[in-house]
Amino acid sequence: MTASPDYPYSPSFQFWRRMLPRPALTFVLLLLLVAGCSGNDRDKDARGGADRRAATAVTTALCRTQDIPVVITATGRVEASASVAIRAQVGGILHTIHFREGREVRQGELLFTIDSRPYQAQLKAKEALLAKDQAELDNAVKELERYRPAAGKGFVSQVQADQAATRVASLKAAVLADRAAVDSARLDLQYCTLTAPFAGLAGEIQADAGNLVKAGDDTPLVIINRIAPVSVAFDIAGERLPEVQQAMGQGGLAVEVALAGSDQAVATGDLTFIDNSIDPATGLIRFKADFANTDRLLWPGRMVAVSLQLGHRRSVPVVPSQAVQIGQDGAHVFVARDDHTVAYRQVVTGVRHGGETEIVQGLAAGERVVTDGHLQLVDGGRIEDRSDRPAGVGNGTGTGNEGHRGAGANGEDGGQ
Repeated sequence: MTASPDYPYSPSFQFWRRMLPRPALTFVLLLLLVAGCSGNDRDKDARGGADRRAATAVTTALCRTQDIPVVITATGRVEASASVAIRAQVGGILHTIHFREGREVRQGELLFTIDSRPYQAQLKAKEALLAKDQAELDNAVKELERYRPAAGKGFVSQVQADQAATRVASLKAAVLADRAAVDSARLDLQYCTLTAPFAGLAGEIQADAGNLVKAGDDTPLVIINRIAPVSVAFDIAGERLPEVQQAMGQGGLAVEVALAGSDQAVATGDLTFIDNSIDPATGLIRFKADFANTDRLLWPGRMVAVSLQLGHRRSVPVVPSQAVQIGQDGAHVFVARDDHTVAYRQVVTGVRHGGETEIVQGLAAGERVVTDGHLQLVDGGRIEDRSDRPAGVGNGTGTGNEGHRGAGANGEDGGQ
């Protein structure tokens, strides 16, 4: 407090001088002086604490150059490379089941036997009719051979000779029909035994022995899937088809799959199929890849994470993906500067893979970016870098004067 020149002689001072003894007055003045000094100290402590609170604790990482793969990611479904529904082609009693459901079956292995006795009897009847008509045909041929020279000599009429020729032709047709009937009966008899058309895994058996089965029933007796090799079908955005076609022009494309809940690829296969049209309703196009699947990890119907490898981008700037933030104006990062402050920087991103994001524009290799602690950061704000890094590594090379060069985020991680 600043006193006027006549402060010691003011009326109030004279009043308290008369009312208080000199020692008491001296004590009061000392108290006022100590209180003023304490107030100044508290103000200084408060300002110091505010300065310390202004520094936000963050972690940082360097922007560095490296090769990064160009990958299209999608969700795929495992499909059997071949599947067949075994149905009865003749009706009858299911006599015997020769395999166990859920087990591997070999190509040509006997699966089911239908009671063949009715079909054996039908075959014998057809064969007997064939033999009868064949005997009549042989006899008619011999009669025709006798009638032709006799008609030429006038011993029989020409009408009789023509009738004999007609009978031979009719019996020949009957014999041909009988042979076809015999072949059909033999085929029905063969249909009484059902075999596996290829090696695969048998599913659940839908009918037990002793049941009456019908030819062409809607419900198959069993379904066999070939799971080694196996296929994976997946859809990607049609707009990325040119990238795939360009990469395929340089050679075959590898496809990796990972099981749900894991980023670790469990199998690598080859792209084998691209559909001939893009679905106009969804804008997606169907792809398929084949996998050897010798370890049987890929099971038909299972959902998997698919990564279609298109190649690599060589020596491109990358940062940890968590360093890139998305705001109203697009993608941005906070660049740590040597004076322990940060600079807001818009960037253009490219490929994302394995926790790394390519920076197409807005950041240079060697600059250090904030990877954690973004929420309280502002452009020019103070930071306290708590990253674990070797001694002597600076906060970065950025000065904050490079300007906002990026236009936003336009990169993709290969997904849709």
